[in-house]
Amino acid sequence: MKPIKEANVKKADVFTDVLIIGAGPSGTLAASHLNREKFRVLVVEKQVFPRFVIGESMLPASMSMLQNAGLLDAVEQKHFMRKNGAVFLRGNETCNFDFSSQFTNGFKYTYQVPRAEFDLALADAVAARGVEILFNHGVSAVNFAPDHASATVTKPDGSTFEVHAKFILDCSGYGRVLPRLLNLDVPSTFPNREALFTHVTGDQRPAEREEGKIWVCIHPEGAWLWIIPFSNGRTSVGAVAGSKFFVKFKGDPDTQLRSILMSDPNAAKRLAQMQFVMPAQRISGYACSVKKLYGERFALAGNATEFLDPIFSSGVALALSSSERATQVLIRQLRGETVDWQADYADYVMQGINTFRAYVTAWYDDKLPQIFFSANRNPEIMRQVCSVLAGYVWDKTNPYVTQAERALGLLAKILAGQGKKV
Repeated sequence: MKPIKEANVKKADVFTDVLIIGAGPSGTLAASHLNREKFRVLVVEKQVFPRFVIGESMLPASMSMLQNAGLLDAVEQKHFMRKNGAVFLRGNETCNFDFSSQFTNGFKYTYQVPRAEFDLALADAVAARGVEILFNHGVSAVNFAPDHASATVTKPDGSTFEVHAKFILDCSGYGRVLPRLLNLDVPSTFPNREALFTHVTGDQRPAEREEGKIWVCIHPEGAWLWIIPFSNGRTSVGAVAGSKFFVKFKGDPDTQLRSILMSDPNAAKRLAQMQFVMPAQRISGYACSVKKLYGERFALAGNATEFLDPIFSSGVALALSSSERATQVLIRQLRGETVDWQADYADYVMQGINTFRAYVTAWYDDKLPQIFFSANRNPEIMRQVCSVLAGYVWDKTNPYVTQAERALGLLAKILAGQGKKV
């Protein structure tokens, strides 16, 4: 790409090859790749790290993405809780997925991560390589000229300056900076749901290999609960449901969440001695979508694209994969190559999102619970499903990736109607 013309700009203006909005996992992964290829990168982040954020259970597919970006060592050094799989529980029924038994070749483990520590570790690693990260700085406006993009950046004191870049990559997550500024947001097709959550101590965990697995408990009244253990002795707990579920439980958020957890038999047994270490928090209407994933001199990556649902912990995996793919295409463009953002980026990202969408939909319409808790589960099919739950949603040799909606529907119908081993 041609150099940015620096005429008619202020001396205080900043010039860079790529402006990245957001210093979360997708932003730092992109910055690492671009920096390694010797492109100038500036990262602006609205918040100050460390900061609390939800999305704490990773997927094995993310490990290779961190490794490719040279960031896995920074994660390994934090000694986070090793996650070997996921356990789904409903009353006295259990379905235990272990990542050692999956269809796709790849990492067989990942981590449960307090995001404040995880995100800071990635940001520190990238900053140590010379990438400038401006914390407590927000982007309030953008403009796209024929030869460059510009962004107005607001400092902590309220003053502003202009950043001129060849390209803007929005990795702002829930901040959704470019979708908001460019009117790209569209309503999600998913029903509105809420999550109520906190961190606790006193979790009575399983032993050895089972200790680090996430628990997903189906509440007797229809919600689902998460239990995510950390290596620091704390455990993330939460409940996800529609608003009608939560109004059944009276009191302030702490009282509500405690009552919900104690009214599920599996959660109650494990969390009988829990103590809240922070007030319960609530988020609602978190599912989101966009009109497009890219435009002239910009692209969206991470949760700035589309967020589905916390079930299956797909958020960070999709954030990293979209960031990795966007950066691969962008590097080729910056080198002067002809790229096709629709075919090379958007179609690829949406294939992974749509695979997860099929599983989220099948979870809420009860197809997946029916499969998970069937007495006639087929081991090979469960290995294929396990690979999806591990985040390998681009493995087109897996029929439960390429034909996810159809395959899950057919399997659930067979198990329900015939009771035969499939």
